[in-house]
Amino acid sequence: MSRYAAAKPYVLPESLDELGGPTAGRVTLPRHIDWGPRYVYDLADEADFRLMYERVIREAQTREDLEAYLDAVYLRKMWHDLFLPLPVKTAWEARFPALREPGATTAAA
Repeated sequence: MSRYAAAKPYVLPESLDELGGPTAGRVTLPRHIDWGPRYVYDLADEADFRLMYERVIREAQTREDLEAYLDAVYLRKMWHDLFLPLPVKTAWEARFPALREPGATTAAA
């Protein structure tokens, strides 16, 4: 794990129910979340969908960022497939224990 990942403060929502972001179409994240080459995420492509969620979870600066780009149902479905730094994964699972469970797709947090 990098020092950056260990020291970076991560933003978490108060409730997963706040997350109502897009689940279809194409999404371009703002520069403060995705500062690399301009990349459009095609949410019909599973790899793009996961990559966008990983970037938003790692780099969101406000709860509004999370609310704008994450969806609670899809987050629960793909949580175990996301590649996230241990500190952020631990923080999310501490706040939302249902994410730790194998059946997180139907669990409410």
